[in-house]
Amino acid sequence: MTFVQIIDCRTSRFDDMNRLMDTWVEQTRGKRTATHSVIGKDRSDGSHFIEIVEFPSYEEAMRNSSLPETDKIFREMVALCDEMPTFTDLDVVRDEQLYTATARRFFETLATEGELPPLDDLFAEHYHDHDPANEQDTLGMDAMRREMEMWRSGFDIVFTIEDQICDGDRVCTRWTGNATHKGDFMGIPASGRKVVMTGTTVFRFGDHGKIVEGWWQYDRLGLMAQLGALDALER
Repeated sequence: MTFVQIIDCRTSRFDDMNRLMDTWVEQTRGKRTATHSVIGKDRSDGSHFIEIVEFPSYEEAMRNSSLPETDKIFREMVALCDEMPTFTDLDVVRDEQLYTATARRFFETLATEGELPPLDDLFAEHYHDHDPANEQDTLGMDAMRREMEMWRSGFDIVFTIEDQICDGDRVCTRWTGNATHKGDFMGIPASGRKVVMTGTTVFRFGDHGKIVEGWWQYDRLGLMAQLGALDALER
């Protein structure tokens, strides 16, 4: 779970503080675990500053705090403050930007060459997938992995993300998949044909930032036509 620390301080020596932060960044290069940092100044009080630092998890934040450089810089920062800074620790329970990035990463993972990487950073263990092409919903991360492997064994796919819209805990992605039919798919042997499929996927996210449910709409009939599976029916 993403972790955020808010540092609230007052200082009349912000330029010195800024140089100190630059020193810390340089000294911890390659070791620092923070992924994003923002410093804001109070519009009504020029001595009041708030820093927001983001980490991949609480554990990574603690590892960052344990760096000897961090401890040294902290003591120097306190000396520059007019009063003792305060710290607020937050577990992120909703991050719409993170949701869209995770949805995009799913399509990148599906198109990955070679062995399919672990999915536990994408899907919740109890993931529920709704695909109208399947007689039954796909339940669980392991079952979703098998579903993904079926598509990957049949096609080499490259996805283009056309649009993404996030609303609350849901991300809607409109995508285009360009693929080569390289292996057996739904009983159709590899043909080497180039195919294009368009679709829309809605993912629902849990508080932990993982995908817990998905709904698919895509042109499966058009795909089967491109594979020649409808030729016999047309005759």
